[in-house]
Amino acid sequence: MPLLEETVLPGDSLLTLPMVIIGNGPSGICLSYLLSGYRPYLSPEAVHPNPILHTKLEEARHLSIVDQDLEYLSEGLEGRSSNPVAVLFDTLLHPEADFGYDYPSVLHWKLEQHNYIPHVVLGKGPPGGAWHAMEGSMLTISFGDWMELPGLTFKEWAASKRRNIKSDRVMPEEIACYYKHYVKVMGLQKNFRDNVYITSVSKLYRGDDEDRSQLNENIPTQHLEMEDGQKPLIKRNWEVRGYQRATDGSHVPFCLFAENVALATGTFDSPGRLHIEGEDFPFVLHSMSDFGAAVSKGKLRGKADPVLIVGAGLTAADAVLCAYNNNIPVIHVFRRRVTDSSLIFKQLPKKLYPEYHKVYQMMCTQSHTGDSHLHSAYTSFPEHNVLSFKPEMKCVLQSASGLKKILKFSVALVLIGSHPNLFFLKDQGHSIGHHLNQPITCKGNPIEIDPYTYECTKEANLFALGPLVGDNFVRFLKGGALGIARCLAIRQKKKHELMGSEDGGGDGVP
Repeated sequence: MPLLEETVLPGDSLLTLPMVIIGNGPSGICLSYLLSGYRPYLSPEAVHPNPILHTKLEEARHLSIVDQDLEYLSEGLEGRSSNPVAVLFDTLLHPEADFGYDYPSVLHWKLEQHNYIPHVVLGKGPPGGAWHAMEGSMLTISFGDWMELPGLTFKEWAASKRRNIKSDRVMPEEIACYYKHYVKVMGLQKNFRDNVYITSVSKLYRGDDEDRSQLNENIPTQHLEMEDGQKPLIKRNWEVRGYQRATDGSHVPFCLFAENVALATGTFDSPGRLHIEGEDFPFVLHSMSDFGAAVSKGKLRGKADPVLIVGAGLTAADAVLCAYNNNIPVIHVFRRRVTDSSLIFKQLPKKLYPEYHKVYQMMCTQSHTGDSHLHSAYTSFPEHNVLSFKPEMKCVLQSASGLKKILKFSVALVLIGSHPNLFFLKDQGHSIGHHLNQPITCKGNPIEIDPYTYECTKEANLFALGPLVGDNFVRFLKGGALGIARCLAIRQKKKHELMGSEDGGGDGVP
């Protein structure tokens, strides 16, 4: 589907979309769902296990959650997100999930067409975002139920597709298919544009309209058809530029104008780097997919030297498992102590995640000792840093005590996290984080937002949700969509009231 309409009415060339969403992963999909008019209500027979929250919900049972005071509802709730609305929405969708209960959602959904807010969701690939590019051989860290979006349970989808889901945890490819199907079955396709690459998102200031329209004479703008045939009261706050890759590979440029922009890009754009000598050698990889491809093609089969894996997170653990299961020896290097309480393995129940605890056990029991001996299948180097890579496929390691060691390897895999790439924003978005003039990162420097509207505190009409604001898990990023939808709904209502007052009350009363 083309991004832009071929025919633009002469008088409508400056029409502006109320919302442009950048990123078509679960964050962007969920926000589109709510902006399309879907509204959550307390189910008639539902009783939330939290009595205080249930009492609050009963007070306004006739109202959708979008139309209620989110700060009031989320007050006093605790969960695994630092964003209160994320905790609220999660406990409504999955009550008491962190305590091991499998209670049904207390919400039911209604499609209210009059609440539709025109928007477009722009993504590089099909709906589902980075899930389509993840290594297919590994299970997700979360349960399938926790990966689902409102209105369609993962089990319902699996049953409709006759998928045989053998475990509560599922393959990333299953999740990617679910998200793609979700957009279709919920009727959201008209809002989604694939193969779109953003090159700039810039703020428009007063007086820019005339200058920009001169520049854009040869670039088509999005034609927005309003149901009532009237021009909306929409401010042109943002200019979004980029190109859409056509089926023949050509690039079709576009320019959109938006009153609001929502950043839902996730954090998989730029792999973390060590920034050391030799890191750009072709035998130093930075993604699990590249490593998986090398393994599947047999490039590492029969190699005498081990694979070097750097990192102590779950992706590094996936790489260890991949190598181990393919009989490829591993050298595993990481900076932390194995007893470090912040290691992710210590937060995962053994019964639910046996494969990761197998890796952790090896990290603890098969570590390098003072001699030069390496274990045949796996050797860990806790509290070590990689100082450099050498052209002869060697690396220099340094221990916490300062001792250096040179090791030979067949291929190196650096898996130390990833960061969002917000190059299309002014100063690459360095001005909108909690720490000024620093790159945006999920943990250390997320985008600073209002906790209830998800609007950037340092840039009006710019919103962010998902990993960009610290919500890595799908079950929590849905709260961002709820906060943004409520914020826009309130502003839409104020606009209609303003239009009504200008028309003399709008109801025939002078």
